[in-house]
Amino acid sequence: MAFGYYKRLNRAQKAVYRQSDEVSAVRLPEPRRFRPTIAELASALDQQNQPRTQALCQHLVDAMTHGLRVSPVRVTVLAVRPANDWGELHGFYRPEGQEESASITVWMRTAQRRQVVAFRTFLRTLLHEVCHHLDYTLLALDYSFHTQGFYRRESSLFHQLVPGAKISSVGARREQG
Repeated sequence: MAFGYYKRLNRAQKAVYRQSDEVSAVRLPEPRRFRPTIAELASALDQQNQPRTQALCQHLVDAMTHGLRVSPVRVTVLAVRPANDWGELHGFYRPEGQEESASITVWMRTAQRRQVVAFRTFLRTLLHEVCHHLDYTLLALDYSFHTQGFYRRESSLFHQLVPGAKISSVGARREQG
């Protein structure tokens, strides 16, 4: 089942969308090795330690990209999410360009209340942006669309890193495009 914006895509984009939708998981090599970093990351976020949180996010993403044999991506963790009348921005991925390497930006605090984001939400946001990177570097897609397959890949990463976490429904996610 395609999300509503699918009908607005051109023929080439629809083909990429379908390719993306067919891939439901990304298998990390030896996911247990990431668990100490995950525990440290949860602690750093809980302590509101932005420099440590950023360093641990970078370490985690470096280990993931290295293990998956894809190009690295720079991670930045900022304080308060930007917001506007459209809502809050949770994370942002910028693919590699002619003059810049690929980058991920995530925020530690909510826009309205400026509260530290819950750890699982923070980690899922980071993994969401990593999935955009993997769409380009691992799957060699020309576009990175929010498909059901995309959200399943995000969940597959999360459940490898946080075993035993309750599985949420992909269909319950907000359509994005």
